[in-house]
Amino acid sequence: AATRTRGPVQHNRMMLDGFMMYLLSAAGDILNREHTNVYQDMSQPLCHYFISTSHNTYLTDNQIGGTSSTEAYIRAFMEGCRCVELDCWEGSNGEPVIYHGHTLTSKILFRDVIEIIRDYAFKHSSYPVILSLENHCGLEQQVTMVRHMKAILGDMLLTQTLDGQVPKELPSPEVSPPVIPMGGGGIPGQHSKGLLWGDAQRGDPEPQLSADGWLSWGSRAAHRCVCSRQVKDAAQICQELSDLAVYCQAVPFQSLEQALGSQQACQMSSFSERKARKLLKESGKVGGRADTTGFFSRIYPLGLKMNSSNYNPQEMWNAGCQLVALNFQTPGCEMDLNHGRFLVNGRCGYVLKPSFLRSLQASFDPESGRGAGPRVITAQQLPKLNSKKSSIVDPFVRVEIHGVRADSVSKQTEYKLNNGFNPRWEETLSFQLWVPELALVRFVVEDYDTTSCNDFVGQFTLPFTSLREGGCLAGAGQPHGAESTAVPILPARGQHWQEAPCTGGVGAAGAGAA
Repeated sequence: AATRTRGPVQHNRMMLDGFMMYLLSAAGDILNREHTNVYQDMSQPLCHYFISTSHNTYLTDNQIGGTSSTEAYIRAFMEGCRCVELDCWEGSNGEPVIYHGHTLTSKILFRDVIEIIRDYAFKHSSYPVILSLENHCGLEQQVTMVRHMKAILGDMLLTQTLDGQVPKELPSPEVSPPVIPMGGGGIPGQHSKGLLWGDAQRGDPEPQLSADGWLSWGSRAAHRCVCSRQVKDAAQICQELSDLAVYCQAVPFQSLEQALGSQQACQMSSFSERKARKLLKESGKVGGRADTTGFFSRIYPLGLKMNSSNYNPQEMWNAGCQLVALNFQTPGCEMDLNHGRFLVNGRCGYVLKPSFLRSLQASFDPESGRGAGPRVITAQQLPKLNSKKSSIVDPFVRVEIHGVRADSVSKQTEYKLNNGFNPRWEETLSFQLWVPELALVRFVVEDYDTTSCNDFVGQFTLPFTSLREGGCLAGAGQPHGAESTAVPILPARGQHWQEAPCTGGVGAAGAGAA
């Protein structure tokens, strides 16, 4: 009789190597894979979105003596930035230049930056780019600026409203043409005299370079005098430049009541971080309620920060501010949060705000918090932080929640002595969240030090609502804000966040991507 050959029995089991491959694949990533594509409604007005915004985009270092470079614009675009800044000043040979005025920063040609915008602005994201034009040029070079933008950008430049009428609301991110100039200007078709584009409208003093090479910070009155003397020809905006600001016209901020009552859809007000915090303290809102009237609020760092450090963007997002401008060249926790905020929705640079920050009719009054207990399990192959052969990290993991004040908290594991290869924590960290729609979760690995500050090893930040449930991998970028495959973090299964996705604990394994 013929014998029957039995095939291999399938047990639907996974070997250790297969499990590692799963964790290191896209399927094992802590970020919800559906959120890596554009999944949000992109048909709402621009003011209903958080928009990735850069301050002093041209700088590669500090704002006092740093180098200006077109490469800085390329890096910003590759990171998903959708609003870049161009500080325009009088240049030689009739060509306007971009640099941080009254300082030792180097200069680049305005024309070269516009060419970079044409070539790189839409390689990473197809959604609109807003050009924050800060004009310190006279009338002649203003005309040159307009000529360069029209000649180089061509049909990419938005030069008139979509329907040819005075705008009653802002367009959506699906607008075409996709390059939107933003600056001082009047209602389209009206000449705007007596308006200054840019820094001259700001209320906070910036460093000034005197004739003998000393830097100084004067009073607000003195600062305004310097601006007025240096750019007296810019007390007028030429008709051509004014007409370009059809949807994002920068207007001086008078009061919150005036802005809410009479500010038009195409108008935008800028606030320094100091002014914004003052308004938050006084009224609890900067951009939240103003959103439904259809205009922008833009926040920028204080000019007194010589090292171009950043402020905490989370408190501005909590208030509903759309354009929260940061120094992209300065790494740190603030830029980590910015990367995390715009990690989702296809990294297109636009993230839809929660409904209670988009509509006056949407009420928000959370009755109870949501509990969570992520379990931190393990890490693997953490790097040495110096070249000494005997150097081994003593790692611990800190899980931070960045959101409204009631939610902002951090907890950490114990450190593991001399174990950067495969430390295990097996610890559960408990949290309570009241507004998960605004919360960011930041996983941080640090090297414990008993005699000095702990050393940073790596981090990974993402929105709470984009956390995937179950055993998964969160790559820890190094340095701050940069993508890296050096320090992957492995979150494992933890307790469920009530009515929301849960994340597990943190550890590291293999060489996962950040």
